[in-house]
Amino acid sequence: MSLDFEQNLRKYAELAVKIGVNVQPGQRVMITASLANAPLARQIAISAYQAGARLVDVIWGDQQIELIRFQHAPRDSFEEASSWLPNALLEYAQQGDALISIAGEDPDLLKDQDPNLIASARKAADIKYEPFMDLLMHGQLNWLVVAAPVASWAAKVFPDLTAEQQMSRLWDMIFDVCRLKQPDPIAAWERHIAQLSARSEYLNRKQYAALHYRAPGVDLTVGLPRRHIWQSARAISAKGITFVPNMPTEEIFTMPHKDQISGVVTASKPLNYGGMLIENFRLRFAEGRVVDIDAEAGVDSLRKLIASDMGAGRLGEVALVPHSSPIAQSGLLFYNTLFDENAASHLALGRAYQFTLEGGTTMSDEEFGQAGGNNSLVHVDFMIGSATMDIDGLTEAGAAEPVMRAGEWAFDV
Repeated sequence: MSLDFEQNLRKYAELAVKIGVNVQPGQRVMITASLANAPLARQIAISAYQAGARLVDVIWGDQQIELIRFQHAPRDSFEEASSWLPNALLEYAQQGDALISIAGEDPDLLKDQDPNLIASARKAADIKYEPFMDLLMHGQLNWLVVAAPVASWAAKVFPDLTAEQQMSRLWDMIFDVCRLKQPDPIAAWERHIAQLSARSEYLNRKQYAALHYRAPGVDLTVGLPRRHIWQSARAISAKGITFVPNMPTEEIFTMPHKDQISGVVTASKPLNYGGMLIENFRLRFAEGRVVDIDAEAGVDSLRKLIASDMGAGRLGEVALVPHSSPIAQSGLLFYNTLFDENAASHLALGRAYQFTLEGGTTMSDEEFGQAGGNNSLVHVDFMIGSATMDIDGLTEAGAAEPVMRAGEWAFDV
């Protein structure tokens, strides 16, 4: 590895620890990572201890073991899932410790596997993870997702380069969109966070009753519940720790009203779900629920996702991202939701974040549902934004005010 790469890797780890998860003195830190990304995990561990972490644990994964299961495991075993990993994460969450997940997946890992088995395995895992996810959705811990390349992912993004060039180029893009090439990356992130916060504060003052999306293949109205809260890059845990859960991040987001979505939306980018790509898909909503599905590829996986529980066919998040974001302007399709969702405005099927509603973190599931919040085992983002999208905010009186025009912000802050 070059000296420049080593320096950028150290800066990336420092950014993840100081700005991302914001490790506090005395906190424990859990890192989940693939074996392929050991160098970044180790550098994050060093940075975490330097920030005062009491203990850093790492849980290693291997995507090839996942593929081997689908190739060789008994066909009647896919409704089983182990408890040890979700229980470990739950223990960390209950104590308010920190979690860093290093993401980097082969977008086509399971493309030749049985969608029924994939759906069964995902649902079994989602059930095991539900207690942990419940605490995460309630904002009980400081957490972060960052990315690091694996060879198969880099090959998908840059198919015309050599294997060595593919990995180098993807690392370079990650360093770029995470602002590591700027003279002071931490100061650059603070400026970026302030700008996103100003956008969310503007929309929180507006308290629109709904958003209306228009673009080729899109005519969608998304109701917003009373007292919804627009969030931006920086979140606050139950212990009062500020953190940035996604790096990179270009979005501001809130929760929709689960019963007040109607119209048609067409995805602007493929969705990598469960190791399979769902491409060129369209959803039609009525009274909040998906009532029609179409896709050029992966339609069976999409149908199984939406049918996985009562809330999976409703929306739990609405997020706005300008087309001028660095990720969109790269012109790349990353085949990875962490990046692609920050290149385009997006929605999420499934569970809503309780902290996007005033008082939501103290509500029961029933109370949250009555207020418009969606409950589900899943939370799956998909991208709908483009340079042709217009979005209006609809007031309680029915007036339309511009929020985005041609994919860009239509208001100043």
